[in-house]
Amino acid sequence: MTVARAPAELTPAERAIAVGTFDGVHRGHRRVIDALRETGLRSTVLTFDPHPRLVLGYDVQLLTTFERRLELLQEAGPDEILVVEFTQELSRREPEEFVADYLSAIGAQVVVAGEDFRFGAGRRGDVDLLRRCGLDVRAVPLLEGVSSSRIRELVTGGDLRGAADLLGRPFEVDGVVVAGDQRGGTLGFPTANLAPEPHMLIPAFGIYVGEALGARAAVSIGVNPHYGGSERRIEAFLLDFEGDLYGERVRLELWEKLRDERAFASEEDLVAQIAEDVAAARAATRPGA
Repeated sequence: MTVARAPAELTPAERAIAVGTFDGVHRGHRRVIDALRETGLRSTVLTFDPHPRLVLGYDVQLLTTFERRLELLQEAGPDEILVVEFTQELSRREPEEFVADYLSAIGAQVVVAGEDFRFGAGRRGDVDLLRRCGLDVRAVPLLEGVSSSRIRELVTGGDLRGAADLLGRPFEVDGVVVAGDQRGGTLGFPTANLAPEPHMLIPAFGIYVGEALGARAAVSIGVNPHYGGSERRIEAFLLDFEGDLYGERVRLELWEKLRDERAFASEEDLVAQIAEDVAAARAATRPGA
């Protein structure tokens, strides 16, 4: 699949195009991409990097890294992806200029968009403006209750299964394995310590079950209060897994929250609780469809 960084990198063709950030590539996003492919034209997804809200100075907790977003968009099956660098200058461009430079320039004939689609300076561009620019706009009805904002709410509240229903797959934490305190190995449960990219959504502190690298996982997110920690850690014990993961990118699915983190009366009590958490990880079922 072609992933272009400028309109000039795409060969001339009559195209159908969908424009958006597509954070999370959730079920609503995939409905738009499915409609895009059904046009019969060359299907192009135009997305932005960095996330526009970050460039404009707003705080946003991202559901996916840019790398993972590209992977998910490719899995959704368009013919190509055009990545546009989002800058302050681009945010000030009039919507008509955006149409000319990024849509008409690549031969867009059809624009497939959600009914609430907005773009350009002051978010003045909408489906009516696209039609006035001579484009065939096919509005896709919103999927009720499905949005990146709602998924963030569910994840923050610990409802990982509810989030998976909207995503169509389990929520993921994506990061690089870095050195930790090496305490898990002495307790009999060696863990991979994940360092996520900045601005990524991380669930509330607690103990979770999930999967990574084909292995079930018992996951601790928090400060490890039993040992008086103060720095947030994401530590995953991968069941029945052997191997050195330091420096590797690991995508960790989180299936459900088991409990809050807490300190224990003794290390023996802590180990016994971890053993229960591991048993729960073995018995857990994967959400999302």
